[in-house]
Amino acid sequence: MGRSNKSLKNALHSQQTRLKAKEKASHAVQISEQKARKLAGKPVSAGPSTGKGKRKANACSTQKSTIPFRSTDTILLIGEGNFSFARALARPLHSETELAHLVHLPPNNITATTYDLEDDCYVKYQDARDIVASLREWGVEVLFGVDATKLEWSSTFKGRRWSKIVWNFPHAGKGINDQDRNILSNQTLILGFLRSAAKFLQLGAVPIINGRKKRTVPSEDEDRGEDEEMSDANRSIDSEMESNRGTILITLRNVPPYTLWDLPKLAKNPLPSAPGSTTPQPRYIILRSFAFHREIWDGYQHRMTKGVRAHGTGKTGEGGEDRTWEFCLKDIPNP
Repeated sequence: MGRSNKSLKNALHSQQTRLKAKEKASHAVQISEQKARKLAGKPVSAGPSTGKGKRKANACSTQKSTIPFRSTDTILLIGEGNFSFARALARPLHSETELAHLVHLPPNNITATTYDLEDDCYVKYQDARDIVASLREWGVEVLFGVDATKLEWSSTFKGRRWSKIVWNFPHAGKGINDQDRNILSNQTLILGFLRSAAKFLQLGAVPIINGRKKRTVPSEDEDRGEDEEMSDANRSIDSEMESNRGTILITLRNVPPYTLWDLPKLAKNPLPSAPGSTTPQPRYIILRSFAFHREIWDGYQHRMTKGVRAHGTGKTGEGGEDRTWEFCLKDIPNP
């Protein structure tokens, strides 16, 4: 009987410990959301007067979010706009609870780039100057005038490789009204990026997903099932293998016209070479896709690419969700 009571006591103690850990994580999420809303100029819910159900739903959503980075990653950010995503990754932690749901990354592991020249960037995004100053103070490498389709043109990148290359909400920004031409211009942009970025991905084995190695050559008949399988937001890539191939993460709004770009097919089964190029187009493996929750990236503010839309008055699409696709190369390129 004594042994039974001891086992029950241990089980209750274990349960209480888990509950305390969940409460601590939930508190960290609420702090992060409040800071993000302050930076975005939105009202902050301060206490019990707001609906408990809504706060609980937000906390659950954030806790289930996929964080695709680890502290040992080297990260190249493309098309950063006002650099607020880089800031969210690199921002120093000031307490144990602050941003506890995120993996803290050493700022000197992050290279943040934008297509705009520095002066143009500060004119287009009025908050960028202060953000860039903070990033540089923390040790983040910040580069301007970087073309995502011609990364090899940057002398700074010579001989370098990254474990993660990230482009959130790529867009050609050409303002083409004809939908078919608009789709083609953005597909060409993404193909150019996938071709150029292949040279700068870390070499190694195909990453492991939940203890299973991803098949390198999925058949056409498996495409739909594979996409559904990889859409689990709780799926994670084994982070113990330092020899993993680097991955590319692209985030798009999961509604038309962005879904019409057919990002998975562009990566997996592209034309032998992209329009206007004679360089062979690499093929990628889809590792997973997951919902991208903007609110968990402290202070992140998505910015558009043209005109007044650059200052946040535009929209990325009605309804749907933001979704990130993660790819690695099917074949290791020749050195």
